[in-house]
This record gives sequence, structure tokens and C-alpha cells, in this order.
Amino acid sequence: MTDEAQFEEHGGCACGAVRFVVTAPPRRVSLCHCMTCRRVHGSVFGSYAMFERGAVHFSGPAQGWQSSSAARRYFCPVCGSVAFMDYADKDEIDVPLGAFDHTGVFEPTYELWCCHKEPWLPKGARTEYDEERTA
Repeated sequence: MTDEAQFEEHGGCACGAVRFVVTAPPRRVSLCHCMTCRRVHGSVFGSYAMFERGAVHFSGPAQGWQSSSAARRYFCPVCGSVAFMDYADKDEIDVPLGAFDHTGVFEPTYELWCCHKEPWLPKGARTEYDEERTA
């Protein structure tokens, strides 16, 4: 049995109505400074682990809204916590790092939309993209 076959991390929203389990490591992990992430999270960036769609399993209610032409964001209708982001054109689901039950599970390797990054945040800690990731 491989490590990936044994992989499992759990998480959920603030009130516990929405829960999830991921059954494979993320494809990548990032910090996003775009204006939508800033507003959705009520913070100066969002942090996400990106998974193959089939590796993430949700339970409980989730309500969605179209946050861009390519992405739909979901949240818990009970407490309002960000639950995940889904793409029409990708086999991928983005899960916020703060929603996992354990801390320090995944470390971001890059930042995007740094054109909106707060000037007091450290620069050069990881690969930075001025806008969308190019690689």
C-alpha cells in the first residue's frame, strides 16, 4: 500500500455543518492576494490546497456563487465559512488551508496576484506571480 493510498485529512466549516475529507495529497498549495480572496476571507490573502476533484468528499449543506467566469465559490449557509472553490474547466477543487482540522499540514509554495499584496508582508518567501500563475 502506498502512502497516497493511506492519505487522509479532515476539515470543515466553523460550525461543523459542512465537513470534508481529502484522500490524496494536494496538487499544489498557494497564497492568493486577489481582491476576491481578500474580501471572501476578510483577510489580506486566501490560502488554498488544490486537489483533484475525486480526492475531496464533502458532507453537509454548501451554497455557491459564481465568483468569476471560471470559478464558483461555496460556503456554509449556516455560519458563512468558506468551504471550497470549484472550476467549470478544471478537474480541481480548492480547499482553504484554515478549514483543515490540523494546522501545518500543507505549506504554500507560491503566491499569486501579488500586485495586491500588502507591502508589509515579507517578499521572496516563496515564488511570486504578479497576477495569475503562469507555470
